[in-house]
Amino acid sequence: MITAPQLRAARALLGLDQRQLAELCGLSVPTIQRMEASDGTVRGTVDSLMKLIDALERGGIELIGEGQISSGGRGVRLKSPAAPSEPGLP
Repeated sequence: MITAPQLRAARALLGLDQRQLAELCGLSVPTIQRMEASDGTVRGTVDSLMKLIDALERGGIELIGEGQISSGGRGVRLKSPAAPSEPGLP
């Protein structure tokens, strides 16, 4: 589950405009606009929501659900970069 404020924050963290996000997740710009304008939890088809969340996660976004951290509510953050599997590898 993702809220409209989380979606807007995630897009901002990635430095994407609505058109770029729409292209990344295979949705239309009006769909992204409707999702961002939702009151509270983003509404859409399950398929559209899965595409959106998948694109955000591929971009490095971690969605934080209510109660997942002890100090607050919902949010977003950039994932830590993965550690290299072998020394000297990027």
